[in-house]
Amino acid sequence: MSGAQCCENPPTLSSGSGSGKVEEIGGLSSYVSGPADSKAAVILISDVYGYEAPNLRKLADKVGAAGFSAVVPDFFRGDPYVPDQKPITDWLKDHGPDQGFEDAKPIIEALKSKGITKIGAAGFCWGAKVVVELSKYPYVQAGVLIHPSLVSVEDIQGVKVPISILGAETDHISPPELVKQFEAALNAKPEVDSFVKIFAGCSHGWSVRYKDEDEGAVKSAGEAHKDMLDWFIKHLK
Repeated sequence: MSGAQCCENPPTLSSGSGSGKVEEIGGLSSYVSGPADSKAAVILISDVYGYEAPNLRKLADKVGAAGFSAVVPDFFRGDPYVPDQKPITDWLKDHGPDQGFEDAKPIIEALKSKGITKIGAAGFCWGAKVVVELSKYPYVQAGVLIHPSLVSVEDIQGVKVPISILGAETDHISPPELVKQFEAALNAKPEVDSFVKIFAGCSHGWSVRYKDEDEGAVKSAGEAHKDMLDWFIKHLK
């Protein structure tokens, strides 16, 4: 994860982006989109750039439009990674996904207290490690890992809920060879429903760090978003 690819194409953060609203859930500021009376929620766990990334919020709005309560928590408490300010390895010492895993638990409890009965979680890069940890327990009912970082074959072997893994053809952090090992580990667990796909011509971060003017990148990101949504519709609806 300490490689440069993890941090390529940083988004221009915007606190006012998206058509939803920011509210506190489980002790963290969270961007929320979708119907207030939904019984199914999807937690979107960001990459190192955090919850103000416009493309991530746009995706949350898409999830909300599909009928889910979409929640994007600020796991970094206002301190997302800023390129050139400090090495990513130093930033990670204060923002480990182990802490994200702990912070996710009260968010899940808060959603349940609002009447949510089914919860899915999708993680991007850094966030994928949080999701795989949640998926080892009945905290969530389905998980999606998108261009994951810090995830091991051992992590995948511990998964107990339906899991989808969307990887990139050009990814130095989770290269196709590793994603295929993830797939083999899941194939050895027929009791766990799984879906694994490698996106040709795509690089790490493609699903949320695309440029709007790049038609091909937008199309590939949209395909990943559809696969993610289809997974949650299958397992949460």
